[in-house]
Amino acid sequence: MNDDQFEPSPLADVEFRTTGTRATLVFVRQLRHSPAKVWAALTDPAQLPQWAPFTADRDLGQLGTTTLTKTDGQDPATAALPAQVTHCEPPTLLEYTWGDDVLRWQLEANEGGTLLTLLHTTDDPTMVPKVAAGWHLCLDVAERLLDGRPVGPIVGAAAMDHGWPALHDAYAAALSIAD
Repeated sequence: MNDDQFEPSPLADVEFRTTGTRATLVFVRQLRHSPAKVWAALTDPAQLPQWAPFTADRDLGQLGTTTLTKTDGQDPATAALPAQVTHCEPPTLLEYTWGDDVLRWQLEANEGGTLLTLLHTTDDPTMVPKVAAGWHLCLDVAERLLDGRPVGPIVGAAAMDHGWPALHDAYAAALSIAD
């Protein structure tokens, strides 16, 4: 990747919700591509490692168990997490667990391509700005991949050199969440 050519996009529309002990990031972003093309990026195990913070051992467009393996340079012994695809309505709704977290991807066709809404639910409210900054970078990379201008994944330590700290601080302020 040519670092001089990568700049994070403007902040997404975000919201923070709590239900009991769970915290949910609502992350809304316009993508220039059709729901079918975005769906493929979200589910295809060949496309996921090019933009997502994990690989999948199978296509996520089918209900059932799977394993998602983090690609952020963590200890390989703890990188693989069990997952369960719980809802799948191509190309508009995908929901799965990732360890204890729940990710719900909603895709809505519009004039600009697809309005993507990600609801990422976790046990730790202080993780929400971190999650927002991480998904922001991942979706910037995904959009470039869909544009035919792949830059490769920006996860883990590499994210620090590509705007993650500033994105984290901006999302923490937007969501009124302190670490």
